[in-house]
Amino acid sequence: MNQNPDVAIAPGELPPIRKAPPAAVLRWVRLGWQDMRRSGWPSLLHGLIVTIASLVIVEITLLFWPLLPGAVSGFLFVGPILATGLYALCKQLESGERPRTKDAVDSWRRGCRCLYVLGLLLILAATLWVGITKLIFYFFVEAEINRPMDFLYYVVLQGNDTFMEWTILAGLVIALMYSLTVVSVQLLVDRDVTTKLALITSLRAVSENPVTMFAWALFLLFATTLSIATFMLGFLILYPLMGHASWHVYRELVDASDLPKRSGSE
Repeated sequence: MNQNPDVAIAPGELPPIRKAPPAAVLRWVRLGWQDMRRSGWPSLLHGLIVTIASLVIVEITLLFWPLLPGAVSGFLFVGPILATGLYALCKQLESGERPRTKDAVDSWRRGCRCLYVLGLLLILAATLWVGITKLIFYFFVEAEINRPMDFLYYVVLQGNDTFMEWTILAGLVIALMYSLTVVSVQLLVDRDVTTKLALITSLRAVSENPVTMFAWALFLLFATTLSIATFMLGFLILYPLMGHASWHVYRELVDASDLPKRSGSE
């Protein structure tokens, strides 16, 4: 918190970051569940859209199955920006208003240019990652792979060095994207700040709460893996849960009270 709350943060100055214990993850999930239940259909609609989109992506990548590893990991890049509507619902709940689907849609329509820029950057990063993944397996896997089962046998189960190296690289890239976006989208929805300030704030939130944010990442990984393991149906509930809970991550870690409110915010 600022020592003098009457002094507003100057343009470009970074907001303070609060500390949170690892146990806070359970509180965020509980609060997210409560928000999801209070939001009702507008919240579940996000889960339905993500579920359908995931199934479509899987169907497409199965036709071009070498893209599948990159597509699955690349989905984690754009997941935060897809939750923009959920963050708008959270703001409605905080202001004591009844969340409506229209509010979630309007959050995209009146979204700031910075939010669109961040979304475009994440989509480009995901697309680039899918391409890089395809090239890595094409050039460095010696076995002839003509179908998904060949990939599973020769690359995954055989302990192929290329797959292990790709896994490490994927982990590093996803960790970086996670650090950049874990609270940046929420900040852009809530406050009138630049993309650069939002990204730096997100990095600071992770660097100042490394253990807690690692625990939060494990929860997101568990929820995403469970959703994929249930043939994407888990996203119906778990995606809105992750989105609502992520809003509380932002609220607890970032003291944005002195930053200018986004136009249209209460």
